[in-house]
Amino acid sequence: MNAIAANVVQLFNSHFMAQPAVYFSPGRINLIGEHVDYNDGFVMPAAINKGIYYAVAVNGTSDIHIHAADKGEDLAENIQDIRKGEGWANYVLGVVQEFLLLGKKISGFDCVFGGDIPIGSGMSSSAAVEGGMAYALNDLFDCGLERTELALLCQRAEHGFPGVNCGIMDQFANMMGKRGEVILLDCRDLSYRYFPLALNGHTLVLINSKVHHELAAGEYNIRRRQCEEGLTIMKGHGINSFRDLKTADEMMAYRPLMSELVFKRCLFVVEEIIRTQKAARFLQENNMAELGELMFASHDGLSKWYEVSCPELDFLVEQARSDPAVIGSRLMGGGFGGCTINIVRDDAIDQFVQQASDHYQRRFGIRTETYLVETSGGTGPCMTN
Repeated sequence: MNAIAANVVQLFNSHFMAQPAVYFSPGRINLIGEHVDYNDGFVMPAAINKGIYYAVAVNGTSDIHIHAADKGEDLAENIQDIRKGEGWANYVLGVVQEFLLLGKKISGFDCVFGGDIPIGSGMSSSAAVEGGMAYALNDLFDCGLERTELALLCQRAEHGFPGVNCGIMDQFANMMGKRGEVILLDCRDLSYRYFPLALNGHTLVLINSKVHHELAAGEYNIRRRQCEEGLTIMKGHGINSFRDLKTADEMMAYRPLMSELVFKRCLFVVEEIIRTQKAARFLQENNMAELGELMFASHDGLSKWYEVSCPELDFLVEQARSDPAVIGSRLMGGGFGGCTINIVRDDAIDQFVQQASDHYQRRFGIRTETYLVETSGGTGPCMTN
């Protein structure tokens, strides 16, 4: 058991009397396929070895007691009176609420959770919080839900109390991850395939911009509405999904029918869906150079067409683009801050990180944080010995 899990268990023992079950719920990366999970697209995420650890025990009452270790905050609720709260509480209570809406017989429990996913980094700490809570409840109360059902439950939970109308990618990667592999997920029907991630002397390096612009949450929902507006227009001409368009040129026919802003959003979605399908082929062919070029193109689209980047992220990607040791780079997650994901040659990681950090600090006065990550299995029990 690593130090974070041990600390969570120790905190549980200092707060509660029972012996807890312990679970690990991973964060995720996404190689490519950003902002298309809610547009019937394809995404290519993987669970990673950073996440949230849960210690949970049934307490035989109707009371819920939760301690958020990283915040040093406590929550107490009666399970018969679950209601929307504030901040992190909405992510755990939203999950509890979804079990109750399904008619599952859950009762009071004691819980401590904490982890090593930086908030606002784009590694989906929210899905990790939801996934760990959902897996624990399903396990401890023998609710019988399969992993895909748990992922969908967590998505509904985030739509509910937190009010973030997210797609399914984060929750699916959290539940379905496999060590050494990425997932090509069809977000229309949840069919999926695993692809080995053979980095061939390279490592996944995340650079945290350490900024999180307040636009993020509201703009996410705005982008979703803009895409819906564009698709509604195209449905009037026989196009029922963005993926029905096989080339970006086909999208041009609809430009006169939309506002320029809506057209830009839709063009990005069409191009990103195509890029993600190409990326799967390049992975099969072990063609990392072409995969990297797709990552750079994805960032350009996110910045210029979908407009969810920011000066800090654009700067970090340009630094990576000028470094011959970097195969590919792009922003990762919702945007407006958080991390870039970079595929960097192993023997050049230290130099890349140092140069990027120094240049960034001179430009913005901010010191970055860097994380070297590996793919991981999905949410599940954590060994305690």
